[in-house]
Amino acid sequence: MTYGSQVDEQGALECMSAAYEAGVNFFDNAEAYGGGRAEITMGNVLQRVGWRRESLVLSTKIFWGGDGPNDRGLNHKHIIEGVHAALERLKVEYVDLAFCHRPDPDTPIDETVRAWDILVRQGKVFYWGTSEWAAHDVLRAHEIALEHRLTPPSMEQPQYNMFERDKVEREYLPLYEKLGYGMTTWSPLGSGVLSGKYNDGVPKGTRLNLPDMAWLKDEVLQAGRIDRVRKLAAVAKDVGCSMSQLAIGWCLKNPHVSTVITGASKKEQVVENMKAADVPNRLPSDVMARIDRILHS
Repeated sequence: MTYGSQVDEQGALECMSAAYEAGVNFFDNAEAYGGGRAEITMGNVLQRVGWRRESLVLSTKIFWGGDGPNDRGLNHKHIIEGVHAALERLKVEYVDLAFCHRPDPDTPIDETVRAWDILVRQGKVFYWGTSEWAAHDVLRAHEIALEHRLTPPSMEQPQYNMFERDKVEREYLPLYEKLGYGMTTWSPLGSGVLSGKYNDGVPKGTRLNLPDMAWLKDEVLQAGRIDRVRKLAAVAKDVGCSMSQLAIGWCLKNPHVSTVITGASKKEQVVENMKAADVPNRLPSDVMARIDRILHS
């Protein structure tokens, strides 16, 4: 999200290289990030590093492509044009995954499904899915695709962390049972609050300190959250990991989570986050219950 704005190309190169060296092959992006600058930055990095394209899973998300009347939404025109523009910025011939960045109440679901099917058949998108859609709309899109022999959605990208749980743990149960979905989740650190870095205020240079992130600051720093994070820090200490690693490991513990998307502005953050992969093994049922008691206190 911050590539091309908060993080320059060299910083992106260092972060992506550290992730790739740790075994990461999936890099997520969106047309909305930095007004397209994030995709340009990532595309430049991919050209510099020269990784084999087949070894990567690249994604974009389509909804907010600009300020013009035709530059947003999930209508046929914007999906087709948005993907073409994203491919140009990323400097690739196709993306492996493409998500509807949000639901679009102004466009019939069948129009959205047909547009994605065209891109899949053209080889410009391999799989398409949704982000933050209602479960019944995902099921409806799947029904429309099967009814008309079109490509159905096959993934959902919801927010999921210790403070945002309802969709993944309750609403999406039918997607696991009927479609066999595994979630591709974002914001495991709750925009940074679960890292503990806001326990003593908002440091300069952090995302919540940026002028255009004032709206996010009010949402993230809700009453009571900092107190809970401080209590969770004691759990992390007992488990033998950092607060960030505990938060990511907690997400990975959920059997319905296939992928946890993490963001980082520095190489050191990537290195720390990657160590979360073995944290779920250190979270037995009694520790998970302890975490739940803190979260519901």
